[in-house]
Amino acid sequence: MSSPRPRLTRGESMYQQIARHIRNEIAAGVRRDGDVLPSSRELAAEWDTSSFTITEAMKVLEAEGFIESKSRSKRVVRVPNQERRSPVRLPKPRVVLVGGYPGSGKTELGRILARATGWPMLDKDTLTRPVVEVALEILGLSPHDRESKTYLEVVRPREYEALSSAAEENVQCGNSAIVTAPFIAEFQDPQWLSRTNARFTDMGASVSVVWVYCDPDTMNLYIRKRGAARDSAKLADWTGYLGRIDTDFRPLVEHVVINNCTSAKPLQHQAEALVKSLMGLELD
Repeated sequence: MSSPRPRLTRGESMYQQIARHIRNEIAAGVRRDGDVLPSSRELAAEWDTSSFTITEAMKVLEAEGFIESKSRSKRVVRVPNQERRSPVRLPKPRVVLVGGYPGSGKTELGRILARATGWPMLDKDTLTRPVVEVALEILGLSPHDRESKTYLEVVRPREYEALSSAAEENVQCGNSAIVTAPFIAEFQDPQWLSRTNARFTDMGASVSVVWVYCDPDTMNLYIRKRGAARDSAKLADWTGYLGRIDTDFRPLVEHVVINNCTSAKPLQHQAEALVKSLMGLELD
């Protein structure tokens, strides 16, 4: 069922945004139990903020039990229940398509769902980026180009074709799958949505569509922090980029909205509710 659109919140504290991002990384398994976090000075440089802001973010995470301070300069991740769970086997496979704008947190959500269910995690960038970069260079373009007509019309469709093929192969093996990609053009294309649903239905699988919402300020923060070369064009003209996208966009089919704004419920709590919902759908 479609979820109500979350309200756009502005002016959220930087330390809260940083705390949420690190919390999401822990829930997604990017930061593991026992990992030592970078120092406050290193994190401040990473996030382009003050050491005071980092200290405030660490206080939030420590109060929530995600980290333990050994000293002023050493903080350790503490999530003893982080071990991988046994795979959830459903009566029929389920393909969960997770979309969202760059920096929205869709990959983190996908990883959290994959860890909770044991289902394969199929991320577009992970599966296709090395080949895409070589292909773009052969075509005489920058390996980091994601804006040109050649990329959009020649390369991008092949990325989604490869992603769909990986999901189909898992379904043929009886596996459910978590599939993460922007899906911006796809989720507003009724024909693509209909074909995709029909194809997986014919294979005996169900499809769930998830949209990850995040406000522009937080997206900008996350994109700058990850420092990916493919984002350089967006960051160089962030205002222009925002003018070309619709932050209120939602998929044109039944879907669930996950709110990854700083003021929203923790991402892992929303992921847990989503998993329970998916399990309930199979039992109906």
